[in-house]
Amino acid sequence: MKTILRIGAGSAWWGDRIEPARLNAERGDLDYLCFETMAEATISAAQVRSRRDPGFPGYDTYLDDRMQAVLPGCLQRGTKIISNQGWINPNGAAERIVHWLRQLGARGVKVASVGGSLITDRVLSLTDTIMENGKPTSSLADTLVSAEVYLGAEPIVAALQQGAQIVVTGRVADPSIFMAPMMHEFGWDALDHAHLGAGSGIGHLMECGAQVTGGYFSDPGFKDVPRPWDLAFPIAEVQPDGSAVLTKVSGSGGAVNLLTVKEQLLYEVHDPANYITPDVVVDFTTTHLEEVGPDRVSVSHISGKPRTPTLKVSIGCMEGYIGEDMFFYAGPGALRRAELAKRILEERFRIVNLQAEEVRIDFLGLNAIHGAMSPKNQPEPYEVAVRVAARTKTREEAIKVGREVDGMAVSGIAFTGKRVPHQERVREIIGVWSSLVAREKILPTICMYES
Repeated sequence: MKTILRIGAGSAWWGDRIEPARLNAERGDLDYLCFETMAEATISAAQVRSRRDPGFPGYDTYLDDRMQAVLPGCLQRGTKIISNQGWINPNGAAERIVHWLRQLGARGVKVASVGGSLITDRVLSLTDTIMENGKPTSSLADTLVSAEVYLGAEPIVAALQQGAQIVVTGRVADPSIFMAPMMHEFGWDALDHAHLGAGSGIGHLMECGAQVTGGYFSDPGFKDVPRPWDLAFPIAEVQPDGSAVLTKVSGSGGAVNLLTVKEQLLYEVHDPANYITPDVVVDFTTTHLEEVGPDRVSVSHISGKPRTPTLKVSIGCMEGYIGEDMFFYAGPGALRRAELAKRILEERFRIVNLQAEEVRIDFLGLNAIHGAMSPKNQPEPYEVAVRVAARTKTREEAIKVGREVDGMAVSGIAFTGKRVPHQERVREIIGVWSSLVAREKILPTICMYES
């Protein structure tokens, strides 16, 4: 058994930066490098793209870039990789990783794919109730795009036990990606909620990458972070009892301190005493934090409770379209002209009979975020961007937004600044709903490949 396990973060979401992952691979002295690249709507968006684009492979579109960046360092150090970059095609992702291993001359490296999270074809027979509104899940039948279960760490552990040096998955709960190495290396049982509570808590601190090293944290003059343009991803030095020290590569930008750790500890945690994951219910209320050196914070005494008999299911559905565009005013009277432009568009939408469930015409920098709660006595702005958006049931109705904004170029008012409409101004809306499925109904699969 290892006495200290070094686990590094490689990403916190699909569009995350790649350089910090390379830094961790080359200088982090890691046992494991873990990538989290999925948001709630990722699989649904991938399913929509797959229907439109037969050439879309179904896995993370940055898989190639990430693997080319980190594989050399990981192979040299012997660092294992765990990633949920498989999205809706973990087998394809595993095969692609094998391709890059062979390009590097690395033969005999085992790559495992973990599947079983996609249950689109049977979700309505496995689930009963939509958690958000109490309606039956059968009410989603006509709009259903995809459904996936949040798997836990167990299938990843099983793949590691079978000799995998790289494991790529579909939907797996974010903390589980980081906890799986702890279970494997320290021999924690899947029902040992004391250790799993601690490990899942560490995983939660790691899953958002730079958020625990100073990302999404800086507030100049109140919470300053050194070199925020050069943030490193975190590293956890985990001990067999589940305690850990959070740190980062020496000399990199950012900070690891009590403030950054506390913010991430409570990030997206609705009930700190009962943070539900597929593996365990985490209790953060017992946590002890201590700064033990520059950019080093000790985390201990995170507790756990027995896991739930159900797993969460994320259900993606088509919920119409959004038509959106912008135009601009600048100089004295910018707001006055923007207000008249709003009135013109409101009247035009009535004339063209726009059938919309919601229409918003916002002035960026003035009321676009807080809406009606924005102060009424703000200083006169020098420039105003007018954002127009409508939520509709059909693409044809959503298209009307851009067509009417186009008209403002020559049929609007003085000094209208208009973008050339080269970009897509209509997008599909993917609604995400939640339900629960009995744990025993879900059977993960493992496929093994070798370079």
